[in-house]
Amino acid sequence: MIRRVAYLSIHTCPLARPGSGDAGGMNVYIDGLARTMAGRGVGVEVFTRQREAGARGVVEVTDGYRVVHVDTADEGGDLSAVVNGFTAGVIDWAAGNGATYDVIHSHYWLSAWAGVVIQDRLGIPLANSFHTLGRVKNASRRHDDAPASLFRIATETEVIARSGCVVASTPAEAAELIEHYRADPERLCVSPPGVDHRLFRPGDRARARSLLGASSQGPLVLFAGRIQPLKGLDVAIRAFAGVAGALPEARMLVVGGASGERGPQEMAAMLDLVAELDLADRVAFHPPLPHDRVPVAYQAADVVVVPSRSESFGLVAAEAQACGVPVVASRVGGLPYVVVDAETGILVDGWEPAEYAAALLRILGDPVTAAAMARAAVSSSEQFSWVKTADRLLELYDGLRARPRREKML
Repeated sequence: MIRRVAYLSIHTCPLARPGSGDAGGMNVYIDGLARTMAGRGVGVEVFTRQREAGARGVVEVTDGYRVVHVDTADEGGDLSAVVNGFTAGVIDWAAGNGATYDVIHSHYWLSAWAGVVIQDRLGIPLANSFHTLGRVKNASRRHDDAPASLFRIATETEVIARSGCVVASTPAEAAELIEHYRADPERLCVSPPGVDHRLFRPGDRARARSLLGASSQGPLVLFAGRIQPLKGLDVAIRAFAGVAGALPEARMLVVGGASGERGPQEMAAMLDLVAELDLADRVAFHPPLPHDRVPVAYQAADVVVVPSRSESFGLVAAEAQACGVPVVASRVGGLPYVVVDAETGILVDGWEPAEYAAALLRILGDPVTAAAMARAAVSSSEQFSWVKTADRLLELYDGLRARPRREKML
């Protein structure tokens, strides 16, 4: 029986607002999973890196779930120092608080690096979720986006070889792990993220638009997510230009903030693109919303566009569908697992804006099809729940404890 788990999240804190900085679907995943596990009587500590001035220390989120901020000091951009400091901090905190764990579950490649060391030092089995993979990102990145480093890819390869289990969000991600990293299929587990259906459900569109300060008239296209090249906002804006030409009352709402090193530059480029296409009065930018208010953005929309260049799952698409909103998405990664083409939305090959515009117009121009997709989207979204995710992972954790630990292979 699993009684206590440690989640590692160096990259970002699960309490951060999704859509801002580095916070995104991974934050939602860790927080949703931790809350569900705690509700099942499993103690959870999420270890994250202290980034803000002034120590946050330990935050008691709910009974059985707390976030521990590890102070790694100022490493001057040295990743090795960051990970080494974080690893030592986790080990010291566990020793100082008498904490013992049945399983470590790390998230993203930096945390996985720390997880391998903690696994070796403390003899605790390690599961790892990558959320994004360097080689997959490189295969479909925009031409001007920086590639994942060779160091990252080498670290991912090492971690995959040494983890007790790698958790993939979808069968597509599992296939990518095998194809690009030669992962052992026997040590792969597919476990999709969940959706909180108490929050993400259909709502009153007019009320939602009023809460957001959006026009109550005309079709509304929503883009929700971090503003970085990977997420394809440039494609969405150019696609909307085609929609705007056909539907004079159409509007577009962008909910999210700049993310990553290129984030501010990308945000400036997107504002310039909107001006260049003469869409300043048709495209509105809204700062990131607290996660419990994100459903309002979906409920306000007629369609959500997700033109990502890679996605291990596609949580925005899953949450939008739970709110009864059809999704137009790129046919990459886990998105075809979430969006049922021609039933809950439309999948588009590649990143040609005209193709996305045509897909958006198919939905916006046909109320009967849009209503049928909305109903199907709600039904399809029921397969994704945190209860199911927790069930699957608890089964995985139990099996992981019973396996012999994998020795270093590389």
